[in-house]
Amino acid sequence: MNDRRNHKEGSGWKSGGNRSGRRYGSDGNRSGKRYDSDRNQSGGRYESGSRYGGRKTSGSRYDAESRRQNSDDGRKRYGKDRSSDRDRVFGGQTEKEDNPNRIEGRNAVLEMFRSGRSVDKLYLQADLHDGVISSIARAAREAGTVISYVPKNRLDAMSETGSHQGVIADAAAVDYVTVDEILRRAEEKGEKPFLFLLDGIEDPHNLGAIIRTANLAGAHGVIITRHRAAGLTAVVAKASAGAISYTPVARVTNLAAEIEELKKKGIWFVCAAMDGTPMYDVDMTGPIGLVIGNEGEGVSRLVREKCDFTASIPMSGDIDSLNASVAAGVLAFEAVRQRRFQ
Repeated sequence: MNDRRNHKEGSGWKSGGNRSGRRYGSDGNRSGKRYDSDRNQSGGRYESGSRYGGRKTSGSRYDAESRRQNSDDGRKRYGKDRSSDRDRVFGGQTEKEDNPNRIEGRNAVLEMFRSGRSVDKLYLQADLHDGVISSIARAAREAGTVISYVPKNRLDAMSETGSHQGVIADAAAVDYVTVDEILRRAEEKGEKPFLFLLDGIEDPHNLGAIIRTANLAGAHGVIITRHRAAGLTAVVAKASAGAISYTPVARVTNLAAEIEELKKKGIWFVCAAMDGTPMYDVDMTGPIGLVIGNEGEGVSRLVREKCDFTASIPMSGDIDSLNASVAAGVLAFEAVRQRRFQ
């Protein structure tokens, strides 16, 4: 392979990163008027052409039937929105639904840590500091779990049981492995290591899609960051289409430092960057790690400086970037092509 070198030019590869969607459509669903322009207030409150089917009301604002219709319309129109505070999205998945790996209660969470099960994130009530809470926090720190101290109303919104006791934990859908276990997998197969390193991928759908790509491209494993990144949640498991069960994932605190350690083991690193060398001209036939950056900001400066090469994807469209998971797939299969026909 070419001599190892660092690249310090510009900022990292960027992606549209699922930013194009709008909450409302082009008409915003806001063009309709609440009441028809033919409103006549000389008699009852609303005449024909009004929202309520031309029925005049006398005395009270709406008659009983109108109130029932209004109530039904309100439930249809606002039912989901009114629960949005309780079903808010944190880390890419709803807090009240679709989270079979959520564990609540002090004893249950403490035993989960004692069992050695991988935990993505621990939520603790900020104003509780008793002995059991301290023991749980200590176990989480020893396990390298991210701890988030939140107010009680946040835990109430997250809770599925209504009895969280100030503690909620999100267990990983599958257990994490170590980086050494990933390298050992490549050695056992008699293959040159082929790794994916993800620098702050926050969207769980992107993470799941990249894990799926890694599996299909024959990568030996994926390395993700511990902080400010999606973990192995149920949403990720679903987005990976089952690949999460076959592709080992390691989690590290400092990706730049991990790259330095892996360099000592003979692995070369290719950073995805819009201003990099065209990917067809980058040698990816040896022990390789593909570095994919955050959906909005790309690969961080420190991580990019640790990489040996930067690789860009030739594009000729009207926009300037690809979704992170799509970019990972394009680069991965260029590496597959080179490794197969070297």
